Amino acid sequence: MNTSNKKQILLVGNPNVGKSTVFNLLCNKKQKTGNYAGVTVASHSGDYDYQGENVEVIDLPGSYSIYPSSEDEAILSKFLVEEQKNYSGVVYILEALSIKRGLLLFQQIQDLGIPILLVVNQIDQAERRGINIDIDQLSRELNVTVLQANAKENQGIEELRTEIHKGNFTKSDTVSFDIPTEHKGLVFKILAETKEENQYKVWTLLSSDTYLGKLETVHDQLNNDEVKCLIPKRLQTQETIRRYQEIDKIISKVLSKKPQFKELLTEKLDRVLVHKFWGYVIFGLILLVIFQSVFFLAEYPMNWISDFFLWLSGFANEHLPAGPINSLIANGIIPGVGGIMVFAPQIGILLYFLYLLEDSGYMARVIFLMDRFLRPFGLNGKSIVPLVSGTACAIPAIMSTRNIENVKERLITILVTPFMTCSARLPVYSIIIGLIIPSKFFIGISYKAIALMAMYFLGFFTSLMASLILKKIIKSNAKSFLVMDLPSYKMPLFGYDFKIVLGKVWEFITGAGKIIFLFSIVIWFFSYIGPTQNKKDFVATDVRLEQSYLAKMGKSIEPVIAPLGYDWKMGVGILTSFVAREVFVGTMSTLYSLDDEAPEGKIIDKMRADVKPNGEKIYSFATGISILFFYAFAMQCVSTLAVVYRETKSWKWTVAQLFGMSGLAYIASLIVYQIFK
Repeated sequence: MNTSNKKQILLVGNPNVGKSTVFNLLCNKKQKTGNYAGVTVASHSGDYDYQGENVEVIDLPGSYSIYPSSEDEAILSKFLVEEQKNYSGVVYILEALSIKRGLLLFQQIQDLGIPILLVVNQIDQAERRGINIDIDQLSRELNVTVLQANAKENQGIEELRTEIHKGNFTKSDTVSFDIPTEHKGLVFKILAETKEENQYKVWTLLSSDTYLGKLETVHDQLNNDEVKCLIPKRLQTQETIRRYQEIDKIISKVLSKKPQFKELLTEKLDRVLVHKFWGYVIFGLILLVIFQSVFFLAEYPMNWISDFFLWLSGFANEHLPAGPINSLIANGIIPGVGGIMVFAPQIGILLYFLYLLEDSGYMARVIFLMDRFLRPFGLNGKSIVPLVSGTACAIPAIMSTRNIENVKERLITILVTPFMTCSARLPVYSIIIGLIIPSKFFIGISYKAIALMAMYFLGFFTSLMASLILKKIIKSNAKSFLVMDLPSYKMPLFGYDFKIVLGKVWEFITGAGKIIFLFSIVIWFFSYIGPTQNKKDFVATDVRLEQSYLAKMGKSIEPVIAPLGYDWKMGVGILTSFVAREVFVGTMSTLYSLDDEAPEGKIIDKMRADVKPNGEKIYSFATGISILFFYAFAMQCVSTLAVVYRETKSWKWTVAQLFGMSGLAYIASLIVYQIFK
């Protein structure tokens, strides 16, 4: 095992048992947790110091078995089988309500001879249901140290740190799984011919039909007849049945249940929330409330931020010496950065509501609810995890497709997830909706909230239509099924989620801020210089915006964008936003700040007042709808493209996605503008 001074441990368990919550508490991290499988799709590491010892914790994706069926589960198997020498032991998280299911993977790890420590989490949930677990008896039956915890309430974590420090990991010298008689001869033959000592490890290598350890070393020991007789899935089934027979005996000794006459709140709520009709209606109403809040609650902080950057720009303009530096800071950088920072409250409110829904257990119901809805489109219920996650950011959402076993469904999900309305689109939608949608109400719901919700539905609807087309194009006969637990409803951790949201908003501010900062300088530079009339000078400086090189570049693409209703400023905004969608707003903010003819005030007021030479509004209803459709469909995020390539390992699909989405964006924008103009 690990011989260095630094202790390394693995955090392992079934999906949705609270591993990430334990990880966050141990390491004081803010990794996102969720109430459904697929939240952790890659290993995460963190560390903490305890009584002079540094402990590195690696949080692995959840799995139900040692045999991987998807890419994220393969990460777990690789760590357990190949990396044994690098860590001190495994902390296995077992959910109190699902002991039987969780013990399968636990025993497989124990049989591999890996030192292990067992934590029974969510013990409060079991007690609430009248389930009593005899922890001492469980410890004796499994021959392992067992701790109780309620990670949501930070209970049992200190005891876990103490046990890890003491090194109370137990290594089993015997194998609890009784290898079937007909295969014992083969297992012992390989043991005799190789240096391997663990018979269960040999068995797992024979039983695995996908990546699990170095299969070739075992297969070298087999002749053709033996290979033909080995059917991995059949061996796995044999093992599962035998293990559950033994696990049932353990369960009968350690678990007792009091009669429950009172129907639990979870059952009552599920009658309505996963109802085949009312479930969808309630989901729609919840979304409507969220989008209403995005506009209503964010209004005041947005005004404060906008006023602050307006004041800061005026202050810089007044106190800095006149010249290019003054222009760059007062009219370039500050308005550009302020133009995107103003949307941080809206993004924070949207994410906070989504996190509360996940934390409460409701989002798992949404996955269940959407499974029957998604199947005709070539997707399954697990696809809703990336699709819903895509409303925050497409990058982690695409990575979460590793949880989907079926290759075809995974590829389709990767290709359609960028259609979902991510938080980077929110600033664009918000400012355009603010420009073209009147401030009126329909039975208490603002038109703007309804318009924003419509944009989210447009993204989802387009994802489904694209899936339907891809289902016909991508050929595969493999079928998949959704297997998931519906967790009981829990009171969300309001304070904890608020901290995570603050972190996410800060990531948005610093991430988008860096890009906007860079582009503000570039845009200011090309707006500050222009062609000179004097042959002695290379360029003219401090020119009017309309005479700048930036205006000339923007006007050179007008023949392409004019049919969509856009002027050259919007063209520049679209070009710069190919890096990231939110750059559009920062670019427009900088451009209108540099325009001497634009009135003083907020960016939205300047855009509203802008007119064409013939007196028509630049941002008419037709133009606004056209921009909204363009950003709903266009693939304008370089980072997302990079992740798509990394996950598909295919230039063909990456390039097809880029041109397909861009082409669709152009055609859709052209059609809606020509209809509404």
